[in-house]
Amino acid sequence: MSIIWFAMIIFGMVMAIISGRIEIINAVILQDAQEAVVFAIGLTGIMAVWLGLMNIAEKSGLIDSFAVLMRPISKLLFPSVPPNHPAISAIMMNMVANMFGAGNSATALGIKAMEELQTLNKNKKTATNAMCMFLVINMSSIQLIPLTVLKIRADAGSQIPTEIITTSLIATTVSTFFGILACKILEGKKR
Repeated sequence: MSIIWFAMIIFGMVMAIISGRIEIINAVILQDAQEAVVFAIGLTGIMAVWLGLMNIAEKSGLIDSFAVLMRPISKLLFPSVPPNHPAISAIMMNMVANMFGAGNSATALGIKAMEELQTLNKNKKTATNAMCMFLVINMSSIQLIPLTVLKIRADAGSQIPTEIITTSLIATTVSTFFGILACKILEGKKR
């Protein structure tokens, strides 16, 4: 990926030089660097709020209560993970963060879930079915309220940044369903 980005940057610089518009290079570098910093600071606020809320929810027992409610689904999706294993709580926290569009915050929770799933893994060099299933659910993740996208749309001047909620919910539900279906089909095949 870094080779592709490097090639695109070099190609853009060469085209600016060939077309005699070298001043564009400096303008783009300065403007985009500033926009990247502003964007990162804006997302830091969302991440801090969600990580804090998830931490409070975990310490108050709310995540464990949610995990108990989700036990039938988690048993179906992760049959090899014991019901009271810390991996289930970590998976549930990640799923909740993803459902509310805090994808950046969900990354830290996803890493924690994978670490917990790795403790159950007998062959540390190969991902288990539970790890693969979690990865698919994490990547497709049903979005009830895509906060990050709403923030980006609002910052970009959208008149109705929330108009994508229904479309987002439908798209992510379909992608999650088919991702889970593909995992279950592949779990049934012998290695």
